[in-house]
Amino acid sequence: MHDETSLTVGRVTRVLDERVRPAIYSARVPLTVEAHQLPGEPIAPAEGLALVFVPHQVGSAWGPAWGTTWFKVTGTVPADWAGKRVEAHLDLGFDVNMTGFQQEALVYLPDLTPVKSLNPRNQWVPITPDANGGEQITLFLEAASNPVLLDYHPFLPTRDGDVLTTSTRPLYRLRTMDLAVFEPEVFELALDLEVLVDLQAELAATEPRRMRILQALDDALDVLDLQHIVETATQARARLADVLARPADASAHHISAVGHAHIDSAWLWPVRETIRKVARTTSTMARLIDETDEFVYGMSSAQQYKWIKEHRPEVYERVRAAVAAGRFLPLGGMWVESDTVMPTGESLARQFLYGQRFFESEFGVRSRGVWLPDSFGYSPALPQLMRRAGFEWFFTQKISWNQRNVFPHHTFLWEGIDGSRMFTHFPPMVTYNSELSGEEVAKASRQFQENRVATRSLAPVGWGDGGGGTTREMVGKQQRLANLEGSATVQWESPDTFFEQARAELAKPAVWVGELYLELHRGTLTSQHQTKALHRRAEHTLLEAELWAATAAVRGLADYPYDALDRLWETVLLNEFHDILPGTSIAWVHREAVAVLTDVVAEATALADTARAALAGTGDVPLVFTPYRVGDEALAAAPATGPGGRVSIGYGEEDEVVELTNHLVRVLISREGLIVSAVDLATGRETIPLGQPANLLQLHQDFPNKWDAWDIDRYYRNTATELRDVYTFTWGLGDHGHPTVRLHRRFSESSITQVITLAPGSRTLLIRNEIDWRETEKLLKQSFPLAIQAQTTDAETQYGYQSRATHVNTSWEAAKFETSMHRFVLVQERGFGAAVVNDSLYGYDTTRDSDESGVTTTVRLSLLRAPRFPDPDTDHGLHVITTGLVIGADTESATAAGIELNSPATAVSGSGPVEPLVTVTGRGIVVSSVKLAADRSGDVIVRVYEALGERTTGEIRVSFAHAGVREVSLIEDELPDARTGSSLSLTPFEVRTLRIPRA
Repeated sequence: MHDETSLTVGRVTRVLDERVRPAIYSARVPLTVEAHQLPGEPIAPAEGLALVFVPHQVGSAWGPAWGTTWFKVTGTVPADWAGKRVEAHLDLGFDVNMTGFQQEALVYLPDLTPVKSLNPRNQWVPITPDANGGEQITLFLEAASNPVLLDYHPFLPTRDGDVLTTSTRPLYRLRTMDLAVFEPEVFELALDLEVLVDLQAELAATEPRRMRILQALDDALDVLDLQHIVETATQARARLADVLARPADASAHHISAVGHAHIDSAWLWPVRETIRKVARTTSTMARLIDETDEFVYGMSSAQQYKWIKEHRPEVYERVRAAVAAGRFLPLGGMWVESDTVMPTGESLARQFLYGQRFFESEFGVRSRGVWLPDSFGYSPALPQLMRRAGFEWFFTQKISWNQRNVFPHHTFLWEGIDGSRMFTHFPPMVTYNSELSGEEVAKASRQFQENRVATRSLAPVGWGDGGGGTTREMVGKQQRLANLEGSATVQWESPDTFFEQARAELAKPAVWVGELYLELHRGTLTSQHQTKALHRRAEHTLLEAELWAATAAVRGLADYPYDALDRLWETVLLNEFHDILPGTSIAWVHREAVAVLTDVVAEATALADTARAALAGTGDVPLVFTPYRVGDEALAAAPATGPGGRVSIGYGEEDEVVELTNHLVRVLISREGLIVSAVDLATGRETIPLGQPANLLQLHQDFPNKWDAWDIDRYYRNTATELRDVYTFTWGLGDHGHPTVRLHRRFSESSITQVITLAPGSRTLLIRNEIDWRETEKLLKQSFPLAIQAQTTDAETQYGYQSRATHVNTSWEAAKFETSMHRFVLVQERGFGAAVVNDSLYGYDTTRDSDESGVTTTVRLSLLRAPRFPDPDTDHGLHVITTGLVIGADTESATAAGIELNSPATAVSGSGPVEPLVTVTGRGIVVSSVKLAADRSGDVIVRVYEALGERTTGEIRVSFAHAGVREVSLIEDELPDARTGSSLSLTPFEVRTLRIPRA
């Protein structure tokens, strides 16, 4: 039986590949080809069509890396093709195994009408469904020759990732440029055979259904004349009709399919190429919508819609029409498919605000769910933010990539740090680029974790990253799988429809509490530090610019810079895309990210400076503008005061240590530049375990099995080089008269200067790390062993913190050997704690050790990495990273220290104090932002959150004439039954957005 099955399958496979598919085009004539290679960056299509073209031969090389070649192809439909469907078959030299990662083109008619894209799985262009014969054909192709950087030998360092360093040699050769007769019946036969061969492979070996399919396949090939495929295709299809007509079982799994093309907003190509990828894909999808009755296509990212609106308006009009028809679905409600681990809560709020605002203004619609199939883990703050932004569901897929633990649900409720729950779905098909293959469809049914209580899953269908989206072959497969015995049923349905039906049938979903931690891609928390550091600075500077600009505007001293702030936020939000901020893109992308984020910081600083100057007025009174703080009483400026408190520094000859002391803490620094003691003077409690100094730099070999910029593999811990050698060591009173130790180390190819400072009245020992990083495949850690028996670490996340176990009792905890933080990590036992703060880092690890002196909990910050793919020079250069040890910390002081380090006060001379717009009282209540409303009404928007994980009460006090305080959504929508008034009552980690209309 097995031999007969193998023979049938082998027979069908060969006939399909060697006879049927080649016969889809029955006749061909060559087109005349001309070309114009651009010397630099792309040009507008109207300019491209007006270029001077020269002859170009099929088989000739074209396209240096990152180049653009315009092709003009012309021809005449032969007279004897009358009544036939005619297409152009245009093969630019494609490799079908590299879909989305090579050359692509967008085809235009002479009147500038975009037709569709060309890519490896979409090499055809419609000419006419019913030829008359004699038609004159002219097509223009805007062809991009993007280099393949992730090919059959991935992760090899390459200089092709930047136009500044790549080779100029041509990469591709034209293979086919023909007019051809398309044979619909042969095309349909190919799909019949493919679907049935796929289906039988998923059925049990002796199942009757499988046997009948195999017999039908044999019968079909028996009547198919291999020398006359076109003439006998209909007869062969008739032998398959019965097995294709048999309906699915009543209990069959149901798949809601949505057309999709996951297009990374930057990755192995620059942003400018993504703009063209989006235009190509959307033009093809708009055509497929026109040619089908039920197909629906979904695309996320308001930024991508805006790009085609600005750069390809002729394509955008087709998209707008398809959206209006309900067939092209704006998904996700975000500006881009953002990373959700590293951006601040304010950034995520703006992702939703700017995304939904664009969709509503352009299309009159809003997204009902958040669509993030590919981000590298998901913050536990996200459920609350999604709910408060008005979303009903969340979709992702990436957690299926876990290295160690299989996530136990596909449809479930996800609970965040504040207790909010969001209805969530992972596709059991385990892909967001489905082809609707038999294997994928069977996998969806077989692997669905909720099979006992639910019947349906979601499948994004189509090639991504410039691969062209959904193909007509995929549409044809869906038609056959709509109701087919032995298979799950497949229907084109919007995600909204899927989630409505899934919720209706799943009365009591399982609940997953806390972060959706991806057991992979842990290196994304550290790679490309300069991008991350500038992004952090841009976030905080923009919030300051909003605060001071709103204060100045309400006081009537300046206009609020709406347009500038919107433009700057959109730039920041774009650079939060999940291959930019995580540091996993080519050198070109990060070179541009650093440049534009530098500009954002400069412009936002200028906006803040202008507003501060307007508020301060003229005069020589020293003022200190203090931005956001915990329990903030001073969102404005007060006269400067002296530092206060005693401070001293001294050197102990016998122990060879420098002592830094203020009235709160005493710190001892060894001649190796290590923290050997840190005492909280009020309690006498020592923070540093005996013989285990802090501020120890450790250098690890960092060469993951694959995914260089993405991954840190656990075995990096097996060896470490401790950096103890000191080349220079000085101490004394530094800037502002603060006790300071300065030391310089050299190691391997790199060097580091550390400036260690203790300010009066501060519990935080600050360490400024100035690093000249020249390493290859290394990871630099900064270690802080703490004499604290901590059961958890509390790492700041958006609007709160995430608690993680310090033990590795289970495989789930063991997998979290590198985890995320924002501005602080707190380690505490009952009555005492310490925190580590930073100004630009996101990755850390925790280990727990015990000896006769007790338990030591060690926090190590990940400072820098040096992967070689996709950027061979990742992070080479100068970096300034400030970290700090907060001695005797609790949650409130750790939160405050993190905020103060990242949002320092600014000194300005003026005429006197500036009254804040609002002040907030209440333990643990943090003001996150103060701005004017996005609708440009002039209303003031204030966002607050509870930072300590406690229930709290407080009050907001408003210093300007106003018409009351009322709660609105995270994206500033009115709420039914909104809470009003100045009293605040917050549950743990609750976020509240308040609108204050000006009277």
